[in-house]
Amino acid sequence: MASIAETAQMSAGLMSRYFENKSAIVLAIIERELQEGRSQIAQLRSSSELVAALLDVFTRWQARDPGAMSVALFLEMSAEATRDPQIAAALRRSDALILSDLGAWMHRAREDGGLGLPPETVATRAFLLECFIRGLAVTAVRHPDMDAATVRDSIDNVVSRLLSP
Repeated sequence: MASIAETAQMSAGLMSRYFENKSAIVLAIIERELQEGRSQIAQLRSSSELVAALLDVFTRWQARDPGAMSVALFLEMSAEATRDPQIAAALRRSDALILSDLGAWMHRAREDGGLGLPPETVATRAFLLECFIRGLAVTAVRHPDMDAATVRDSIDNVVSRLLSP
């Protein structure tokens, strides 16, 4: 709760005026993150844009930029999902929508702003991309001083292989 209050820049007491309980707060955060993620996916047009976006968010996670998703909060929500079925269901729904949006972008024709990948590869690649992004979040926390060039080259290498026809 202290992390949530800090992230929201309000006291725990003030938060209780707006939210019934901790689960309601977490559910609101999940919904906000879902909308932001879906918006970012909708703006993608190429794999090079994805590389640039991932590098940007990685450096923001490293710097603990308050405008970026809090990795600590992401991990706390994941842990809370092991105890709260409502949060677990919300995270599964959110993940399914993100995977669907990633898959739709990957499959959409290049002339329509997609990657034109064949449908039989889309589900697997979207899942792998989602796992990679989550791994980047944890890595940003565990290696806050990792060299930007190494991160950029690594992201570019994985994304180019993962999203190639």
